[in-house]
Amino acid sequence: MNKSINREPVVSLIGAGPGDPDLLTIKALRRIEQAEVVVHDRLVSQEILDLIPQGVPRIYAGKSCGKHSMTQDEINQTLVNLAKNGRSVVRLKGGDPFIFGRGSEEALVLKREKIRFEIVPGITSGIAASAYAGIPVTHRSLSRGVLFVTGHFKNDEAVELDWRGMANPELTLVIYMGLHNLSMIADNLTRHGLSADTPVAVIENGTSREQRKAIATLHTIEDAVKREGLKSPALIVVGKVVKLSDELDWFGMVDEELNPSATTSLHG
Repeated sequence: MNKSINREPVVSLIGAGPGDPDLLTIKALRRIEQAEVVVHDRLVSQEILDLIPQGVPRIYAGKSCGKHSMTQDEINQTLVNLAKNGRSVVRLKGGDPFIFGRGSEEALVLKREKIRFEIVPGITSGIAASAYAGIPVTHRSLSRGVLFVTGHFKNDEAVELDWRGMANPELTLVIYMGLHNLSMIADNLTRHGLSADTPVAVIENGTSREQRKAIATLHTIEDAVKREGLKSPALIVVGKVVKLSDELDWFGMVDEELNPSATTSLHG
């Protein structure tokens, strides 16, 4: 067999999913086990970091609102430097690298530098956290489609989103990184056509043992979040499908040995 054709890519841009280690893909787990160095984000769960073989260097590249351990340019350059030194690099990102993960920006830099790379998709929190909260993002007679948007707006600048298009009662709206701007988001959606009684869910730490949620309406969701004390990271889901949350709330009812967040199958 010609080994030059089957060499492993130098940089693996991997989606680690929303937190539950059992939601990692088999390919993602294999790459983590083969890594020579791992560059990881803030939202990669400790359970997944524990899968990195002992002795493999870890470089933290986490970001939170207003706090960056590295700029994006510094992250890009770190990946380039490690790869050019011949290391097998795992770039571990929460969720999916191509859904609000800036994975495509990093891939373009690697492409420009003629560094071999691969993309390993992950389960995005917009799907997984919703499902773990008993919310199908589409459901016949309730939702004809789903929109994924970001609720994080740099430096509080004016938001130029298609609010009228987003305020469609036939769609489910899934908003990432929007908790800080929840009041503004609810106000814009109601001003552009959605009923103030539209159901809303805010899901904190989706798929993890610490998962919590608040269910309310556009009119009352801010008070509900304050009452429950929900914090980031959190996902916002807007639409009629949220009404199914209580009926389909399986996550807290499953026996512990079957609870995906409590399993240890990936840990040996």
